[in-house]
Amino acid sequence: MGPHPHGWWIVLHLVLFVFWLGGDLGVFYASRYVLDPALGPEARTTAVKIMSGLDLGPKICLVLFLPSGFTLMALEPHGAELFGVALFPWWSVLAVWAFALGWLALTVRDHHAPGRHPLVRRADWTIRLGLIAAITGAAAYTLIAERPFGVTTDPRWLGGKLALYALTIAAGLGIRLKLRGFGPAFGALAASGSTPEVEGKLRASVDGCLPYVWAIWAGVLAAAVLGVLKPGAAL
Repeated sequence: MGPHPHGWWIVLHLVLFVFWLGGDLGVFYASRYVLDPALGPEARTTAVKIMSGLDLGPKICLVLFLPSGFTLMALEPHGAELFGVALFPWWSVLAVWAFALGWLALTVRDHHAPGRHPLVRRADWTIRLGLIAAITGAAAYTLIAERPFGVTTDPRWLGGKLALYALTIAAGLGIRLKLRGFGPAFGALAASGSTPEVEGKLRASVDGCLPYVWAIWAGVLAAAVLGVLKPGAAL
């Protein structure tokens, strides 16, 4: 069959999957040390720094997953047209990449200075809510329509993949909400040492994220399976 004509874009997409899941696993592992009351404040502070550093990788992967996936859809439209016009022209790919890079800049800035730039966090939050709504709508249409956008290859696997992407973005927002109490609790730990009350708040904040973390892991793995196997797709 020879090499795939869009092989490098597929490699990029798969690498994002790998680093997204691998980085998240590292964050989870480091969080166990953050919650260990047998460790001193200095060791736990180091664990927090490791956890934060590792967490930037999955954040970058989540953002870049959007333009890399859109690029693949544009390269392989499989007849996707709207009123006889190609659905994903080259300029739309450039626009999505420009949007994603701007979103990535907001994400990185907020990561390195959480809470110090309220407008940056608000803009990032708004983007994520908008994407959840838009991607969920696109996923529902792709799953329900008989020939979505004129495509005849039954791309319901793509609708499922879009729905999972929206799910992971929503789960990320859930993690942010749960972690709101982490900073004050860890600040109290560093200032006054370990107490049952402080330990309880830390554990409630971090372990409260676990359902959202598991949802992200399951979503990323399932999206990878759908993207590689394309179940039900017609040639």
